[in-house]
Amino acid sequence: MATILVTGGAGFIGSNFVRRLLAQRPQHRVVVLDALTYAGNLLSLKGLEQSGRFTFVAADIADREAVRAAFAAHRPDAVVNFAAESHVDRSIDGPGAFVRTNVNGTFELLEAARGQWTARAGEAREHFRFLHVSTDEVYGSLGAEGRFTEDSTYAPNSPYAASKAAADHLVRAWHETYGLPTLLTNCSNNYGPYQFPEKLIPLMILTALEGKPLPIYGDGGNVRDWIHVEDHCDGVLLALERGVPGGRYNLGADSERTNLQVVDALCAALEAARPARDNAALRAAGKGSYLELKTFVKDRPGHDRRYAIDSTHARRSLGFAPRYPFEAGLDQTVGWYLDNSEWCEAVQSGRYRRERLGLDAGAKA
Repeated sequence: MATILVTGGAGFIGSNFVRRLLAQRPQHRVVVLDALTYAGNLLSLKGLEQSGRFTFVAADIADREAVRAAFAAHRPDAVVNFAAESHVDRSIDGPGAFVRTNVNGTFELLEAARGQWTARAGEAREHFRFLHVSTDEVYGSLGAEGRFTEDSTYAPNSPYAASKAAADHLVRAWHETYGLPTLLTNCSNNYGPYQFPEKLIPLMILTALEGKPLPIYGDGGNVRDWIHVEDHCDGVLLALERGVPGGRYNLGADSERTNLQVVDALCAALEAARPARDNAALRAAGKGSYLELKTFVKDRPGHDRRYAIDSTHARRSLGFAPRYPFEAGLDQTVGWYLDNSEWCEAVQSGRYRRERLGLDAGAKA
């Protein structure tokens, strides 16, 4: 039975990956290592202990002693690194945490994995993998045409993107220098269940249900390429099992939308699931539809205009095939948030109540 160490496994994408891994691979045991910051919550892993193949370790990936203790105790056969500070607006307000976790933390994981891999022999050494999950934001901003490929030049424009780009370079260097069998995946914007309500889609869902204004940056024309979290997780698992050491795989679902289009689609999905006429909060706000809540606000600093992922390489070499059309995925996501209001309330601590972030543009260290 192989042991997979999943860092950041109590977060949005990590928890979805752990659930799918345990459900689809009964021959695997999963160890989740997570610092349980504001965006990670054990509620997202509730019930998994019943499988008998799940272990949770509370630890920070930038804590060398804690990381090496976890490796020594569980001797993983593979590492999947989801752990990251991941919100652009937060990185503008406080970039230091992003460097510490995304750069220093990745370094600590690589060194612990290198020690584990070096000590092995035979098939155990040959089959070991270190998969680092990254983002399309490392490539910077696109014009009106074209898509990011695995050969695109890195040009990060925010502290978050820069910290992820630095981590990607470390992962590549550890393969080239030491031979560590690493894999890199770069994905487009994720949406789906268990996403912390600071990100666009859950933020808009919960805010609209409360009849409050829906803030849209600038003119709403910034374009993102969206992928349902389950499709992304399936791509990561395929890369882990079929990827070539040293390889990189872009994971996207060919679902480009402007932010304004996303909000309009969400309003339509909410109207279908919980009609405006049945929403007392909306009526109290004097609104007859969710669309009337749209509000344009000042753009944030360094807001990349367009991202789009070309996943041809992953489709051809891994058999990657996203299942969710965007609108169908939105319907599923809206339904999940409507059915899981207790989770939504529980994960929103007093430190974050859906206020706007990223206004302090570099003033904080």
